[in-house]
Amino acid sequence: MITNFLWEELNGIDLEDIFFQQDGATCHTADETMQLLQTKFHGRVISRRGDVNWPPRSCDLTPLDFSLWGFLKGKVYANDPQTIPELKEEIRRTINEISPQLCQNVIENFVKRMNVCKQSRGGHLSDIVFHI
Repeated sequence: MITNFLWEELNGIDLEDIFFQQDGATCHTADETMQLLQTKFHGRVISRRGDVNWPPRSCDLTPLDFSLWGFLKGKVYANDPQTIPELKEEIRRTINEISPQLCQNVIENFVKRMNVCKQSRGGHLSDIVFHI
């Protein structure tokens, strides 16, 4: 995935000031994966076993957790898929319908979340509701 997709997508982008962030899933922190990431993001990998340690259970600062999974679940199950192939097709269809504007809203929301987290000195954002 990294060499066949990510590297191609990053081609031509100046990565000097960009950090790579991922969660602590075992497949994301395998030796081979971490070595590959270090070739492009030396010293700038946010992950379990990365240069910057990934804080566990940090859903407040994980865009997939605070936006995508709930969004997908609501859209996918609205059509009540009955079989695994139907479920897979609904997931594909829903992901393909994500607009650039929604992605921009998630990014803006992420920046707001980081600022609130910084102001709360890393505390949990349990009382904060962000709209995307």
